[in-house]
Amino acid sequence: QVQLVESGGGLVQAGGSVTLSCLASGLTFSNYIMGWFRQAPGKEREFVAAITWGGVSTHYMASVKGQFTISRDDAKNTVFLLMNSLKPEDTAVYYCAASYDSDDVDYEDHYEYDYWGQGTQVTVSS
Repeated sequence: QVQLVESGGGLVQAGGSVTLSCLASGLTFSNYIMGWFRQAPGKEREFVAAITWGGVSTHYMASVKGQFTISRDDAKNTVFLLMNSLKPEDTAVYYCAASYDSDDVDYEDHYEYDYWGQGTQVTVSS
């Protein structure tokens, strides 16, 4: 049984930083591209970042490049999302997701992801 469990969310002031973690179990972690998505109230789920096996390549939505950093520890089956300089518009539920690695994965398409965590709330106060 595959499980993705996010942690690290909470309330943070604008300009602050938060690191989200996602622990995966029940799958061969190194075979999967790991992604982060977010969904704000009343909005569609949107891609935030993705990382391939061993951290060989990373991908970000344009608006978070230079602000967020995705990383992974394949030995610990964990993917991280460091979020700096947070803004109120970053407020959302953040989801971890896993997509079986292949050459033609569209990282930004949530339909490409096979497994999802339950999400963790990040609220940025102004």
